[in-house]
Amino acid sequence: MKIMIASDIHGSALYCRRLIEEYEKEKADRLFLLGDILYHGPRNDLPDEYAPKKVIEMLNEKKDEIFCVRGNCDTEVDQMVLNFPILADYAVLAVGDRLVYATHGHVFNENNLPPLKKGDILLNGHTHVPKCTEHESFVYMNPGSVSIPKENSARGYIILENGVFTWKSLDGDTIMTYRA
Repeated sequence: MKIMIASDIHGSALYCRRLIEEYEKEKADRLFLLGDILYHGPRNDLPDEYAPKKVIEMLNEKKDEIFCVRGNCDTEVDQMVLNFPILADYAVLAVGDRLVYATHGHVFNENNLPPLKKGDILLNGHTHVPKCTEHESFVYMNPGSVSIPKENSARGYIILENGVFTWKSLDGDTIMTYRA
């Protein structure tokens, strides 16, 4: 199975459209969103082409292909307009012999760990910075942001296929890879 992992759309119709175009080019089976879908939040400037209603429409067209965890900017009101579940605080994926604990990152993150065993992977969004760091007991991963990248990073996502995580820009360029 090929999974596209993305985070922090923040209501940008422009970059949601670009993400879906890449999703279709990648021929991914599922789109896994790590939260902050519709609202830009009080600390961020409005992203390009801020149009949450358009984002709702685009994502609802893919409702059977999306799974999601809740970001700090996602609310019950957002769930009322999105036709796929968005309010789970975390999801757990098995990748080979490893567990991937996926959450937005505003509660559990590199500095505040959820229950992990040695070798598990913590997957977050929230910081808007793509990252892959091997710690002594776990691996930390972040796809960065689709719409509001920080620290001069590219707008991007991760492809997970056959135990390999590949970070890509929205232009489809490979940034880095990690074999689980």
